[in-house]
Amino acid sequence: MNVLKTMVLMVALTLLLVWGGAALGGKSGMTMALGFALVMNVITYWFSDKIVLRMYKAKEVNEAEAPELFSIVRTLAQKASTPMPKVYIIENDSPNAFATGRNPSHAAVAVTTGITKILSRDELAGVIGHELAHVKHRDILIGTVAATIAGAISYLAQMAHWAMLFGGRSSDDDDRGGNPLVALAMMIVGPIAALLIQMAISRSREYSADEGGARIAGSPSFLAKALKKLHIASQRIPLKANPATAHMFIVSPLSGRGIFTLFSTHPPMEERIARLEAMVRG
Repeated sequence: MNVLKTMVLMVALTLLLVWGGAALGGKSGMTMALGFALVMNVITYWFSDKIVLRMYKAKEVNEAEAPELFSIVRTLAQKASTPMPKVYIIENDSPNAFATGRNPSHAAVAVTTGITKILSRDELAGVIGHELAHVKHRDILIGTVAATIAGAISYLAQMAHWAMLFGGRSSDDDDRGGNPLVALAMMIVGPIAALLIQMAISRSREYSADEGGARIAGSPSFLAKALKKLHIASQRIPLKANPATAHMFIVSPLSGRGIFTLFSTHPPMEERIARLEAMVRG
């Protein structure tokens, strides 16, 4: 169900780009914006693991330095039929974790020292299973594609804005032409709609990683118990995170209530736990 939802959202995002391109910049404008966004996101995708790990001062560890963590990752990687990822530890009391890397062969799993202090072995296995599910599902690639399209829509809106400021478009150019009122509406609504769809894709992938991670770890209750602890502890000891990387963590380091949940990269914690507990009940 989550895979189908992701596909529907990706199609919606693509259609928004096509419609927005016609309304704002014609075929040439759409192609230019998509090309620019693609280049930027390919660079990010290729080097994101190094950038993020350096950003949070993550230290790679071996089995001698973190025997229990290393053992959990190796055992679950074998169960998930994925290559053994690199293992990193972040010196931070806020309990959290994330996975990164452009594909399963170049993956890394990072956990904070805070998460290792409050979770049992089974609960930590639930968390690692979740992160390995992200790796197995190639969620980083999916997120990059979604970001590319959403970024292209934003670039189109910016191009249209500057075009209006400096004289607009020629009325006889069929490739450019669109209803100016439609273009104005798209310039305002398009980037917001693209961001909402992108965040919905991110939330859908979190649900999939919860389900897949529960199966990898061996029991949904492991992750459900871990999420309960992490939700409380992360609010008590928040992680100072860059908003651009918030979607990577198992628990969102950013807080949002009311309408701001629409822009959240993570589903409501209560719903995530409820779904896992429903898996336990069969």
